[in-house]
Amino acid sequence: VHRLRSVDNLFVVVQELKDYQFKENKEDALKDLEDLVKKLPWTDPLKVWELNNSLKKKKTKRKKHNLQSPASREKLSDGGEEGGADQNNTNDQKDCAQNPVAVEPSGGQDTENPRGVASRNGVEEEEDNEQSDVKVEAQASSERGTKTGDGQTGEGEAKVLRFRVTCNRAGDKHSFTSNEAARDFGGAVQEHFQWKADMTNFDVEVLLNIHNNEVVVGIALTEESLHRRNITHFGPTTLRSTLAYGMLRLCDPQPTDIIVDPMCGTGAIPIEGAAEWPYCYHIAGDNSPQAVKRAANNICSLLRKNESKDSSTALGVPLDIIQWDICNLPLRTGSVDIVVTDMPFGKRIGSKKKNWDLYPACLMEMGRICTPGTGRAVLLTQDKKCFAKALSRVGHIWRRAQTVWVNVGGLHAAVYLLRRTSERAEERRPFW
Repeated sequence: VHRLRSVDNLFVVVQELKDYQFKENKEDALKDLEDLVKKLPWTDPLKVWELNNSLKKKKTKRKKHNLQSPASREKLSDGGEEGGADQNNTNDQKDCAQNPVAVEPSGGQDTENPRGVASRNGVEEEEDNEQSDVKVEAQASSERGTKTGDGQTGEGEAKVLRFRVTCNRAGDKHSFTSNEAARDFGGAVQEHFQWKADMTNFDVEVLLNIHNNEVVVGIALTEESLHRRNITHFGPTTLRSTLAYGMLRLCDPQPTDIIVDPMCGTGAIPIEGAAEWPYCYHIAGDNSPQAVKRAANNICSLLRKNESKDSSTALGVPLDIIQWDICNLPLRTGSVDIVVTDMPFGKRIGSKKKNWDLYPACLMEMGRICTPGTGRAVLLTQDKKCFAKALSRVGHIWRRAQTVWVNVGGLHAAVYLLRRTSERAEERRPFW
């Protein structure tokens, strides 16, 4: 499960309460949450948490945990081997279907997530829920605790476990805030297990997810959102590797396909493609020299990581990066199988006004380089109105096959799967 490429976070579900009736009075509602702790079936989930820790082969190298003691680092759940600190997850399938507002960037386009494991929203992501309080830590007051309470965390733990509670809440009918829920629920957890509250050097992260009348209690199996697996140099709009994976998977790459990202930015899509589809050839480009430099640095980091894994058979990656003009690509007409790119939203990069000229020109040039009849494109944008207008202007060369709605940093965006028609695209100039 840790090797799945489309997930940001994993957690084991302690209990899922589909129709939980919250009291209208704040004190009563919080008291019910406290009482819930004693009724939950903690034993098996804690065994899963312990198994997850025992599978860890190496300590995490993330900067966030550099200051921790070796003992506490040993305890923290890691992202497993291979994926290591690099795994990623989307929302669970239920969220994708019923709650499009809270869907993470990588949500919706991937059915890779198995039923037995739930995943949760990346806590670093801004959400556009009605009144979502994200990432609130339990502030359990006292620091008492001598032994591991009920002994449910495994056979004879020698040291007292440290924990924190993180509450994600969405909905406007609750009389309490996420902070209050996490604080009171955390206090009850501490009393029940005699664990020690610690907001930073924690061993166990208990998750309290409240969405309207649905309550899910879980235990985290990943330390933090793990969507940055292949990226070390970030730009202003770096795409999550999880979403990049989903976009690539949507266009179903076949061996020997030539895949182009004409607006690659820091290279999240082509790097993910080269790592996961090594039998395709990936070409990336951008008009910004700084973006090209960042992407090149990210490719170098990936090469170094591959070398450290197995120095005896370290190979290069099937990926080239070029600085170019998106409207005048140095590629032969009809030579590309797939175009996958994150188009400028017109917020941090470019502008909505410029998009009205840029989008039609991009779609025309992408149509020129793509193979008629079999070529396809997967394009991400939040400027949906402009994209729809641009697409209507190039309807003779592109047909929209599918639309997947995604949340990118709180923005309601869309991923469009386009298929190339058999019609010849007009030649811009005799390049060859």
